[in-house]
Amino acid sequence: MISYQIYYEGRVQGVGFRATILQLARGFDLTGEVKNLPDGRVSLLLQGEPQELEAFLKEIRESVLSSHIVAEEKSELPMTFSLPLRGFKIVK
Repeated sequence: MISYQIYYEGRVQGVGFRATILQLARGFDLTGEVKNLPDGRVSLLLQGEPQELEAFLKEIRESVLSSHIVAEEKSELPMTFSLPLRGFKIVK
C-alpha cells in the first residue's frame, strides 16, 4: 500500500472538479479525500495499491477534467502516513 499527495492547478475550482473526482473514485478500491485550497489549487490525498492508484490517476487524466488541469504535482508520502477511513470523500 502506498499514499500520494497530488496538487492540481488550473481552472480546478468552481467547475465540479471535486464532485467528478468523487464520482470517478467509486470505481476503484482506494481511500482518499479531495479539497479546494485557498491558493486556487485542488489537493488530492490517495492511499491504496500502486496499480489501483495509477489506474485512477490515468482515469482522471483521460476524463473531462483534463481540460481544466494545467499542472499536476504528485509526491509519494512516507509509509507512516495513513488515511483514517476507507472510501473517498470531499473535504470542505
